[in-house]
Amino acid sequence: MAMAPVIKLVLGSIAFAIFWVLAVFPSVPFLPIGRTAGSLFGAMLMVIFQVITPEQAYAAIDLPILGLLFGTMVVSIYLERADMFKYLGTLLSWKSKGPKDLLCRVCLVSAVSSALFTNDTSCVVLTEFVLKIARQKNLPPHPFLLALATSANIGSSATPIGNPQNLVIAVQSKIPFWEFLLGVFPAMIVGITVNAMLLLGMYWRLLSDHKEDEEEAGENADSEVLAVAEEDVTSHRFSPATFSPVASEESNFRMDPETLRNRAVSAGESELMSRDSNASREQTDAESQGESNVFHTKKWRRVLWKSSVYLITLGMLISLVMGLNMSWTAITAALALVVLDFKDARPSLEKVSYSLLIFFCGMFITVDGFNKTGIPTALWDLMEPYAKIDEAKGTAVLAVVILVLSNVASNVPTVLLLGARVAASAMGREEEKKAWLLLAWVSTVAGNLTLLGSAANLIVCEQARRAVSHGYTLTFTKHFKFGLPSTLIVTAIGLLLIK
Repeated sequence: MAMAPVIKLVLGSIAFAIFWVLAVFPSVPFLPIGRTAGSLFGAMLMVIFQVITPEQAYAAIDLPILGLLFGTMVVSIYLERADMFKYLGTLLSWKSKGPKDLLCRVCLVSAVSSALFTNDTSCVVLTEFVLKIARQKNLPPHPFLLALATSANIGSSATPIGNPQNLVIAVQSKIPFWEFLLGVFPAMIVGITVNAMLLLGMYWRLLSDHKEDEEEAGENADSEVLAVAEEDVTSHRFSPATFSPVASEESNFRMDPETLRNRAVSAGESELMSRDSNASREQTDAESQGESNVFHTKKWRRVLWKSSVYLITLGMLISLVMGLNMSWTAITAALALVVLDFKDARPSLEKVSYSLLIFFCGMFITVDGFNKTGIPTALWDLMEPYAKIDEAKGTAVLAVVILVLSNVASNVPTVLLLGARVAASAMGREEEKKAWLLLAWVSTVAGNLTLLGSAANLIVCEQARRAVSHGYTLTFTKHFKFGLPSTLIVTAIGLLLIK
């Protein structure tokens, strides 16, 4: 592709630079409008500067990707309502054998949930739960927050629905779900294991120092429970029974007729009150029985609904594995859950991140406009001779280019900029598929390098900071200290295992 005229080249670069600054630093002092508005602003500038026409801007929006993203978000919302993430969270603390065991569980649960329900969704739901467990067990929060964020990114690389850039790659490359999973899964498993080992190695002493504190806290908690139980027992002592005095037969004979009549009236009234009391008691028992039946009916309806949600989600995953159209499969599953719920879907649909969908629309237009300037093509032409994936040196160069661009321009724009060019440079279908999978792996794992490298990192950071009563700030330095070695080692593992 030839370079565009100088005026379009300069104006297109300015529009893309503004988009990039607002996407990476959404609260810049001179224009604190946020990522979504920044994405639309960049798209608008591309059209106003006449880098692309309005028709080309509309054509640049990839509807299959938006459909797949929307469908998976709706399915995740209903899974959250069906307590799926609550059960995943319970696995974290069930029969935990100490801080190191808990750290490994966080890595595993985060990776699996991210591969199936996107990394952003998993981080939104699990961050506060992980932070709460760490606080309850008197453990330092940042190793567990790092485990959650980094494992979410690595785990999401295994499936086309794990993260936004994989959605783009799956749609553009037309690689079936099953082939995508088989291609990346071995690297993901080894990557998660190595990432967990690096976390344990870096924070072994810190986690070991808190072991005694945790055991002591557990003993204190047990003693408190015993004390409460003892108080409950002693506070419900039975008082001795009292009996009213019984008059002797002699005293009854001595009573006058008026007293006997009063006794008879009192006995009648007592009998009537007793009948009323029995009737009232029977009515109360009937009402209680009715409430119990209603409760059990609601309980079974809830169990049936949750089971249906899980079955529909499983059906969606099976359909994706079979190679059906991914976007329409996700939308169909989402609408099936809406109909099955049999109530107004507005509260659930309002939880969809429409700002993310709008961000993607603006980003598609902005990246397409930047592509039309010819700059990405010229840069790739410069690097292409050194980035051939049929040799180890070329694969390493390609990985470095993707790693740097993913942290400079974000991973999704990097995929949009390089995807077609990397695939076109491959020789044959198998090499092309490998190029797409390498792009998915490196662009995803690159998110672990810095705190700004992926949306999942930012979600964990913000959720932890805003957590009620147990907030924690994960700093850029703490993340980078672990992110640098982890990203380099895990990326290299993928380059060796992805075939």
